[in-house]
Amino acid sequence: MPFPFYDRLSARDQATYRKSDAVQTVTLPKARELHPLVAELREELARGERPQIERLAQAIANGVTADLGIAPVRVQVLAVRPSRNWGELHGLYTAEEGEVARIQVWMRTAHHKRVVAFRTFLRTLLHELGHHVDFAHLKLRESFHTEGFFKRESSLFRQLVPER
Repeated sequence: MPFPFYDRLSARDQATYRKSDAVQTVTLPKARELHPLVAELREELARGERPQIERLAQAIANGVTADLGIAPVRVQVLAVRPSRNWGELHGLYTAEEGEVARIQVWMRTAHHKRVVAFRTFLRTLLHELGHHVDFAHLKLRESFHTEGFFKRESSLFRQLVPER
């Protein structure tokens, strides 16, 4: 079921939206190899040391992109989330022609400046990585927030964070 903005899209963008919505999983054949990095990320978030968190977030992104055989991204972990009247910015994906795509993720809440929870941080990283996957792996023209997009994000999370 398309989100309300679907009706405002061009016919070409609606086709891209439907293509995105139809893909619900992204399989990482070597996901288990990333489990130690994910566990270490959980520990480092508890310590709150930004350089170590950034190193691990980059390593996880490198593992996902290598596993999918797509171009790498540059991950930058920043401190306090930017906020305005619209809310807080959790993460941002940017890609410029001829440049390495970049993911920025903020590790502290805007109001209390507390380190975000592990699941929130990892989901934000995977959400932004999902935009890269849409372009580089699925070859989509746009990266829309479809139900399929959110299911792909969840599929990545489930592969990287095994149930206890």
